[in-house]
Amino acid sequence: MAMTDSSSHGVNLPAVRRFEAVGFRAWPAAAVTYDGSWQVRLTAGHPSRRLNSVVPLDPADTRDIDIRLEKARKRFEAYGRPLTIRETPLAPPALIDNLRQKGWQRVEEVLVMAADLAGLTLPDTMDHLPSHDIGRFVDANLAVEEAGLAAKPALAEIIGAIRPTTGLFVIEDPVTGPQATVLCVQDNDLAGIMLLAVAPNERRRGLGLEILSAALRWARMRGARSAWLQVVAENAPALSLYRKLGFAESYRYCYWREA
Repeated sequence: MAMTDSSSHGVNLPAVRRFEAVGFRAWPAAAVTYDGSWQVRLTAGHPSRRLNSVVPLDPADTRDIDIRLEKARKRFEAYGRPLTIRETPLAPPALIDNLRQKGWQRVEEVLVMAADLAGLTLPDTMDHLPSHDIGRFVDANLAVEEAGLAAKPALAEIIGAIRPTTGLFVIEDPVTGPQATVLCVQDNDLAGIMLLAVAPNERRRGLGLEILSAALRWARMRGARSAWLQVVAENAPALSLYRKLGFAESYRYCYWREA
């Protein structure tokens, strides 16, 4: 599938800046430095691209591109990571042209979607209450994702570093164990949805909608007015669920890596 352009044409840049800011707080990298307006995010214990990438935040910041890329490469090499650039509508076109001319590859397009919580139809009762037990939530998420326990320390550290209020939701069967998880991060009037997952053998039963609705209702009760989330463009089932609830695309981003 061809990727669409992540440039600023037709995009509300102030909204992008706000979603980027809350996204950084909702999924904090272990080390964050700045080179001008380029945010350099690195996390030794977790391979997530969002936690290990350079994120340019000003379309006009185009000085010394080659020098700054080489400086960033050395920082990434020190962490054992490949240099990765995250292109949002805030990225300077001159930087993206530079990467394209050098043969860098564009990978993994992601949609940032948002919804007005006041307009969503959500359950009247709270069938699932949030937990604050990070260890239990991480165990449940890894089980649902069928991921190895080796990821537990890093994931627990990331969630523990989130400063805004968090709600950790789990649907669990007493016999078979965890069935679905979601993390909701409430940052003032914005609620971010993270780590939504349903166990493979429990899908197509409405559990994703059920747990997501519970998280959104919790956030709305706490005063959040809008919700946002990020989803890989090729994840058709997730996109269908989000659109059914009322989420619409705000903007897209992608990553660049050297060939």
